[in-house]
Amino acid sequence: MTFFAQDLWNGRGYSGGWVHFDETVAVTSPSSGATLAEVGIGSPEDMADAVGRADAAQPAWAAMSAEDRATVMRRAAALVEQHADVLIGWLVAEAGSAQGKAAFETGLVTAELHQAAATALMPYGQLLTSAQPRLSMARRRPVGVVGVISPFNFPAILAARSVFPAIALGNAVVLKPDPRTAISGGLFLAAVLEEAGLPEGVFAVVPGSVEAAGVLVDHPAVPVISFTGSTSAGRAIGERAGRHLKRALLELGGNNAMIVMPDVDVAAAASAGAWGSFLHQGQICMTTGRHVVHADVYDEYTTLLAQKAGALVAADPSTGAPLGPIIDAQQRDRIHDLVTASVEAGANLLAGGNYTELFYQPTVLADVRTDHPAFTEEVFGPVAPVLRFEDADEAADIVNASEYGLSVSILAGDAFAALEFGDHLRCGILHINDQTVDDEAQAPFGGTGFSGNGARFGGHEANIEAFTDTQWVTVQSRIRPYPF
Repeated sequence: MTFFAQDLWNGRGYSGGWVHFDETVAVTSPSSGATLAEVGIGSPEDMADAVGRADAAQPAWAAMSAEDRATVMRRAAALVEQHADVLIGWLVAEAGSAQGKAAFETGLVTAELHQAAATALMPYGQLLTSAQPRLSMARRRPVGVVGVISPFNFPAILAARSVFPAIALGNAVVLKPDPRTAISGGLFLAAVLEEAGLPEGVFAVVPGSVEAAGVLVDHPAVPVISFTGSTSAGRAIGERAGRHLKRALLELGGNNAMIVMPDVDVAAAASAGAWGSFLHQGQICMTTGRHVVHADVYDEYTTLLAQKAGALVAADPSTGAPLGPIIDAQQRDRIHDLVTASVEAGANLLAGGNYTELFYQPTVLADVRTDHPAFTEEVFGPVAPVLRFEDADEAADIVNASEYGLSVSILAGDAFAALEFGDHLRCGILHINDQTVDDEAQAPFGGTGFSGNGARFGGHEANIEAFTDTQWVTVQSRIRPYPF
C-alpha cells in the first residue's frame, strides 16, 4: 500500500491502530473551501480509552533499551525524509502553508526526530555526595503518559516537538491536534511512528472537542500536559491542570517586538521585518507584531516595508504564491477588526488592509501609538504596526510594557552594543540582527509572562526536564545498624 494512503486513515483516528470514532468532521482547504478528507472526532470516552491504552503500553516501552527507542526515532526520521512531499502537500492543502514554509516545517519535523533519538541516549542522572557510606544518585524516570494539545498554524512541528522527545524518553503520548489540521498535525505522525516500529498503544491521535481535551487534562494517568496555543486557552488549561497538581508546559501567544536602531542597514532591516511579519500570513507565535523603529530611520523604513508588503500577494499556495490564506473566517475578521480599529484611532494605512475570501493582504500601519489595538494585541495575521522611538530607554520601555515575553529582535550596525541593550529586555528569545521568527530542535524555546511558563521545549536539557521526573536512589552494600 502507498505510504499514508487516504483509505488507510480517512474518517479515522489513531488509538491502538487506525480506529473509527462515532463522529467525523470534514477537513477543508482554507484556500479553496474544498473538502480534502474526513477525520474521526473522538468523544470524551474515546479520549479516556486512548489514555487507558497508553497507560497499559507505556511500562513495556520504557523497559526497552534507550538504543532501541532511539532506533525507532531514527527510522521515523528516515521515513519523513523519504515522504517529505506527502507532508508538504498536506501542509499546503490543509493548513494553507506556502510551499517554502511547508518545506521548512517538514525539515523541522525531521530534525526533532533526530534530536529525540539523541536525547534518548543522553546521561539521565548524576552521582551525589552523601554523608553515608553508600552510592547516592539522582536519575530521571519517564513520567508515564504525556498529553499533548497542539494548534493549527505549524501543526506538524508544534505536535512533533512534544510527541517525539516524550516518546523517546520512555513515555506514551496521547495527542489532541486541532481538528482543522489533524492530518498533517497528527495522523501523518501516527503513520510515520507506526511504520517505524513503535509498539501499539504508545501513541494515540484523538482529534476532539473541548470536552475531550478536558478528559485528557483531568485524567489521573496523565501527569504532564503540553499545550501550545492561545494565552486564554493556556490559562484555562494551566488552571485546570493545577487543580490536579499536574505539570503544565504552556507555549502561548506572543506580541513580539523588532527594534530597529539608527545605525542599521535600513534596506536589510525592512526585508527582515517583512519576513518576520508576513511569513505564513503572520500566523506564528513568534511573528514580528511590533516594529519599534528609531526616528532617524523611521520614514525610510516604513516606506521600504510598505513596498515589500505591496509586492507580496496572498493567494492559493498550491500555485506558488508566497502567502496563503488565514485559517478561517473568524480569525480573518478578527484581524480586520484590529486593523480597522487602529486606523480609526489614527494609524496610517500604508499597505494592505483588505482581503478576498480568506486571503488577507500584507498590511503596514504607520504612525502607530502604544494604545492602538494592532500594537497592544497579538494580531496573528499579516500586519506590521510601526511605532517611532527617540532613544534606547524609550524603546526598552515600549517593548517591556507588553504582557507577552516570547521573542524580541534588535537590528543594529553595532551587534555587540545591541546585545548589551538586550539585557534590558524581558523575553525568552533574543535575536540580534535577525527577525523574531526562528526555531531549531536543539535550542531552548519558550517565553515569559503571557507567552508561557519558560523554555520547556528544545534541546536535551529542556526535554528531559519536561518529560521526566527526578528520582533519588541510594545503594548500600549492607544494612547499617540502627538504634531501634
